[in-house]
Amino acid sequence: MKQSISVPTNNTCQLIDITSEVQKLVSSSHISEGIVTAFVAHTTAGITINENADPDVKHDILLQLENMVPQSDSFLHGEGNSPGHIKASMMGSSVSVIISGGRLQLGTWQGIYFCEFDGPRSRTVWLKIIEG
Repeated sequence: MKQSISVPTNNTCQLIDITSEVQKLVSSSHISEGIVTAFVAHTTAGITINENADPDVKHDILLQLENMVPQSDSFLHGEGNSPGHIKASMMGSSVSVIISGGRLQLGTWQGIYFCEFDGPRSRTVWLKIIEG
């Protein structure tokens, strides 16, 4: 089963918790045991799993990524969004989560985050839910 989630972003860089949207699609699939893969088909966006209890974690991740890959005049890519490409590569383009009892098997503090690095934009996250 293939589904998608639309993710509108408001800032150049931001982390958006999409856990509840992924869980809704898993629930509507009626697949109780399996795996879901979330894939971002964008070169300046990524996806990750991290803590979703303390909002300071999102801030700290974005701050450290900016420290590691700041905007710079030394990049050759003409569109000016090389930091977004690099940050997206660092985060990765997909995550997979086990489904058991119809629920995502995330840890107590974990959430699935869409990572925007070249916004604001309208983005799409593709989900593949596989029974098994």
